[in-house]
Amino acid sequence: MGCDGGTIPKRHELVKGPKKVEKVDRNAELVAKWTYCALSQEKLKRPIVTCELGRLYNKDAVIEYLLDKSAERPNSEAVTHIRGTRDIKELNLTDNPEWEGERRNTKGDKYEDIHCGMFICPVVGLEMNGKHR
Repeated sequence: MGCDGGTIPKRHELVKGPKKVEKVDRNAELVAKWTYCALSQEKLKRPIVTCELGRLYNKDAVIEYLLDKSAERPNSEAVTHIRGTRDIKELNLTDNPEWEGERRNTKGDKYEDIHCGMFICPVVGLEMNGKHR
């Protein structure tokens, strides 16, 4: 069985166990919630709306969903609780002056802070990236 001078493989060397479930990085998940629309998975752009659950959406994507609910969408379960425009609230967000947007480093030769949010709190000045409560 071993064919190399007497080595006999053990059972755990031959039998593979179940694959481990891959865990989602919590930091990456928070950044994604504050960067991408929960319905269309596109980058957030003004006007931005929110629901009572605190999810952020592009207003255009929500209105398209409300007009045509029969269309198949990959994340339609994220908006099943929204029945009309009364269920959403438009946000007046303040731009973050430190956010570089698309001008960020694309080469990959230096550290890129993924926690730099697009918006800041107008009162306190904290970045709105899901890291602060």
